[in-house]
Amino acid sequence: MENLRKGFPVLEQYTYLNTAASGLLSEAVWEFRQNHDLDFLLGASVFKENQAKILTETRELLGETFGCPHAQVALVPNFSYGFNTLLEGLEKPQKALLLKNDYPSLNWAVESRNFEISYAEINESLEKNIAEAFEKRQPDFFAFSVVQYINGIKIDLEFLQNLKKEYPDTLFIADGTQFCGTEAFHFDKSAIDILICSTYKWLNAGYGNAFILFKKEMEEKIAPKAIGFGSLQGKYKAHEGNFIGKFEPGHQDTLNYGSLAEALKLIKKIGIAEISSRIEALSTKAKSEFTKMNLLEESVVNRAEHSSIFNIKGNDKLFEYLRSKQIIVSQRGEGIRVSFHYFNTEKELDFLLKELKKFGV
Repeated sequence: MENLRKGFPVLEQYTYLNTAASGLLSEAVWEFRQNHDLDFLLGASVFKENQAKILTETRELLGETFGCPHAQVALVPNFSYGFNTLLEGLEKPQKALLLKNDYPSLNWAVESRNFEISYAEINESLEKNIAEAFEKRQPDFFAFSVVQYINGIKIDLEFLQNLKKEYPDTLFIADGTQFCGTEAFHFDKSAIDILICSTYKWLNAGYGNAFILFKKEMEEKIAPKAIGFGSLQGKYKAHEGNFIGKFEPGHQDTLNYGSLAEALKLIKKIGIAEISSRIEALSTKAKSEFTKMNLLEESVVNRAEHSSIFNIKGNDKLFEYLRSKQIIVSQRGEGIRVSFHYFNTEKELDFLLKELKKFGV
């Protein structure tokens, strides 16, 4: 376990339980970034002549990691850019289904446009609420986070498979930012038509990089309006009118996308099965202990499956107390959000529980 932690120096200073806010910078990614900018410093345009290789490698690693054909992977700077570009390519008006109080960058983007919007509640009956909303509204698209950013409630992916069979014409658009990097996921076998993910959290890839995965048939259903010289540059984008090029109209930042490639290589080296196993073990123990201490909302306690993000009862004073003990968490919603990644340990969880009890929760 210590070998998995050595590549993240920040773990020597803090009990870092805050991946849901920001992932870590690994030494492997940092070294790539140092070398990249040194090569740019010394080579300028000569170095940038090789930028297509970096972008192609990143695109192909994403396709391999998440089970998506390489030509259906778009590289974008962040979730919001990708999602807003996507929404501009949808005909309006359309009927949209959202989850109430889902991630603001998701809901606000839909709410700011001319869509007929309905909502499903996020609680212990999430899937039942969604099914009832589908039956009532039959939306043209359903946009949702796989894992909720405030309390970690995770949608049942098998439920989505069954729902998609019943409503094959509805577009399923997923935010994978709090999900990708936590367990094995094969996009092409999933019910999701489009998945967008910023990679600065659970993929530990730094900022300024994100990606979109598309099912092939989306090319016939979405008409993105962005275009530029970059739309035709590089492998998989050489033909005029190519779909992913409409999400990549300008120059691409090889520093940030190269960082994503290095982060994906680290995940491959460790193994996603190992990562998932460690996260699940910590999540299971954390949920059990938090439940015993009456720190979780009932909607989380009563669900069979959960992510490794938890929102525990607590105020400003508790947050400040935990920070004084070098325990890094976030204030979200009405409580304090804690999150566990593969580099966290049972010892760190025990330390958090001890300090919570000391504080008197």
